[in-house]
Amino acid sequence: MSLASRDVWMLIVLLALMGCATEEPTYDLILRGGTVYDGSGFPPRMVDVAIAGDRIVAIGDLDAASGAREIDVSGLAVAPGFINMLSWATESLFIDGRGLSDIVQGVTLEVMGEGWSLGPLNESMRAEALSRQDRATYDLPWTTLGEALEHLESQGVSPNIASFVGATTVRIHELGYDNRAPTPDELARMRELVRTAMEEGAMGVGSSLIYAPAAFADTAELTALSAVAGEYGGMYISHLRSEGDRLLEALDELITIARDANVAAEVYHLKAAGQGNWHKLDEVVERIEAARAEGLAITTDMYLYTAGATGLNATMPPWVQEGGHDSWVARLRDPAIRARVIDEMRRPGEDWENFNVAVASADDILLAGFRNEDLTHLIGKTVGEVAAERGVSPEEAIIDLVIEDDSRVDTVFFLMSEENVERQIALPYMSFGSDGETLAPEGVFLDYNPHPRAYGNVARLLGHYVRDRGVIPLEEAIRRLTAWPASNLKLRDRGRLQTGFFADVVVFDPATIQDHATFEEPHQLATGVVHVFVNGEQVLRDGEHTGATPGRVVRGPGWVGWSTE
Repeated sequence: MSLASRDVWMLIVLLALMGCATEEPTYDLILRGGTVYDGSGFPPRMVDVAIAGDRIVAIGDLDAASGAREIDVSGLAVAPGFINMLSWATESLFIDGRGLSDIVQGVTLEVMGEGWSLGPLNESMRAEALSRQDRATYDLPWTTLGEALEHLESQGVSPNIASFVGATTVRIHELGYDNRAPTPDELARMRELVRTAMEEGAMGVGSSLIYAPAAFADTAELTALSAVAGEYGGMYISHLRSEGDRLLEALDELITIARDANVAAEVYHLKAAGQGNWHKLDEVVERIEAARAEGLAITTDMYLYTAGATGLNATMPPWVQEGGHDSWVARLRDPAIRARVIDEMRRPGEDWENFNVAVASADDILLAGFRNEDLTHLIGKTVGEVAAERGVSPEEAIIDLVIEDDSRVDTVFFLMSEENVERQIALPYMSFGSDGETLAPEGVFLDYNPHPRAYGNVARLLGHYVRDRGVIPLEEAIRRLTAWPASNLKLRDRGRLQTGFFADVVVFDPATIQDHATFEEPHQLATGVVHVFVNGEQVLRDGEHTGATPGRVVRGPGWVGWSTE
């Protein structure tokens, strides 16, 4: 090589090295030009977001950078993936791992465990669960809650998943459906079950106290279980013992448990149920804020509708349900017991939550789903209508439907005030949960009419209440869908658009996001969310599901694996 040629070659190498020294890193993906709401609640910024692998690696002006993929999101909001604080995806994700109805709303984390959880299971619980499967059948090859979540992840799910350990599940594991207090040995075993769940990554202990056998647990039992969760930094979260006539007393119980167990506590789906109780919201807020001023970490969540959904078991006293489903149905066939139940259904429950009298009339009880195909023609009718058609009282119709369907019967109850819904949204310690499954408008899901919250809870918040009603600013709504619940759950590296955090990201149009599901036609997907990423992988592209299932188990603060990461 000549001297001149060598000089030219060295110059080329030098220029290449200089270029390498100044070139920005190449990312897997850059979202360019979006309006970024980082989850903090502060006003948004127009910046770029870069993703590499499963993490957010840069936020800012990335004009000099390049991405293997780049998406122009100008004119759209870019936010952390939304957290569904009360999900009933426990069965639906086994049927369809896409989690479609929530993914199209930007939900990237489903938090389950309202009283009942996927584990722990013993053999009798497993056998019962298998025998009650109807919409789909699948195996339950696990024992603990952690094993159940890992199994679900292995099946392939689009959203991330997390769970509280159910106080009801723990109770059934040791006591079955008996209406009694646990013995000291039984309580010790129940606490060990909670300890195992916390070390596997449970978020805490969840209860649902209007239902049998959960209603049989007293405050001391719940405190003892919650104290174990508190040792690991978990929380106690509860469907209160009453949301109506004894709402204030039930709230006091939760606050007492928080104080005595030294644990954070959250009220599931806060509401004042029944028109005669709507005024109690003022006192509810006062008591919560007094507890927070005392230093207790009391928080709340809610769904965005004036109706709740449960089963017709919520219209009957717990004593008739003792012993489990089969015992309940057998008792209802006894004429003497039937007469006693009807009498109690017509009066406010002295020590139980009676949804039959909480509604204004039987026409506010909407039938939504049956196991018995011969009854599916009643979906969409009210108990009042069915009772009139059959020439019986509403109470007799309810009992007959439970017997004929051999189930609790999926039901919607119209109980709440729209004014209270808006007041609750404005509470700064409120987060949001659908209290519903993750569905798709196809297949077995069309066999029943779910509550529309399963298809529209988040979109209804961001569209109707934020954009149209102006109840809270968009940046505040996003904070309470993301960083706020993530902080309460003590999640690591989730809930914010922040460098180093997991790339759970939603891109949506604030001007068009909208829920479409109604009580009459619930199987309608929300619109307005354009792109969704879970752990850096795109699960929604231009409003269409990609088929990707990158969801992972998200673990709480007690997980023993943190020490090895």
